[in-house]
Amino acid sequence: MSILIKGGTVVTADNTFKSDVYCEGGKIVAVGENLDVPSAAEVIDAHGQYVMPGGIDPHTHMQFPFMGTVASDDFYTGTAAALAGGTTSIIDFVIPQPGQRLMDAYHQWREWAEKAAADYTFHVAVTWWDDSVHEDMETLVREHGVNSFKHFMAYKNAIMADDETLVKSFRRCVELGAMPTVHAENGELVYQLQQEMLSKGLTGPEAHPLSRPPFVEGEAANRAIQVAQAMHTPIYIVHVSCKDSLDAITRARSAGQRVYGEVLAGHLAIDDSVYRSEDFDVAAGHVMSPPSVLRSIRTRCGMGYRVAICTPQQPTTVASARTKRRLGARTLPRFLTALRGRRSSGHSLGRRRQQGATDSE
Repeated sequence: MSILIKGGTVVTADNTFKSDVYCEGGKIVAVGENLDVPSAAEVIDAHGQYVMPGGIDPHTHMQFPFMGTVASDDFYTGTAAALAGGTTSIIDFVIPQPGQRLMDAYHQWREWAEKAAADYTFHVAVTWWDDSVHEDMETLVREHGVNSFKHFMAYKNAIMADDETLVKSFRRCVELGAMPTVHAENGELVYQLQQEMLSKGLTGPEAHPLSRPPFVEGEAANRAIQVAQAMHTPIYIVHVSCKDSLDAITRARSAGQRVYGEVLAGHLAIDDSVYRSEDFDVAAGHVMSPPSVLRSIRTRCGMGYRVAICTPQQPTTVASARTKRRLGARTLPRFLTALRGRRSSGHSLGRRRQQGATDSE
């Protein structure tokens, strides 16, 4: 199958220019004007349109079952919405329950993802540790193309990785040439602050940022960076939301350590005032962890720091959040991402091909 995209404005990493693009067998084979193409080629008129590579979203949570809820987007609806917005690949997360074999969880997520409309790949979370985890990590890397492993430093009594798990998993990542990633929040501090909020009767969205102030992210980011340094591994910190963790990343990078940060579009656009909205739907619709807190990260990004921007989609509906609110105070830790009126966009390990987390498109 051959396609000629004609008359569009081509956007590359370095330039923008008017040009035609000829594709054959699903690959770009020529870029230029007055291209010599087969007469049978399908012609797409792109005058007045941009022609650019598809976006890759490196952090999505499609169909994710978590603490009594399930993400409202499955692999079809989430990736279909992503394609509509120009995102053609997602990287989702396989998240085993503590005690569950990594390979069992991986096969479950692969089955769910068969209906994906876009390319996909996976990070795999390490939520516990024993010899089977050590073994499965190698199988995932050698046989299934996985090259990154996620560690949740938050969510006590659920999927939180303790320091022993971090050290052992980071060391295994070094052996396998994989990248460790972390959700950086001090889970014990979050838990204690949640108990404090509950004791005060604060159970709505307004209590969410109070239970997860910036220092809990900063402490965890700094600790993860130090563990990575001790294990001689690079590290990727997901959804950096505050100056505390950004400063930790900056210090490490200035010292020559390979530390990478990811920022969410939402953290660049809003602050914690949204959680105090009198409209519950608006307040609940912005709840995610870590919460949007400070605007200062926008200034840093504007100064030229290189970051990955993503949409860590784990959407639940506002109706679900409202239902949870009626269930009582102990639902506070269960508030999940609920981007009001929006679909998720994501990335993945290819339905058309199995690709690693560093593939680009």
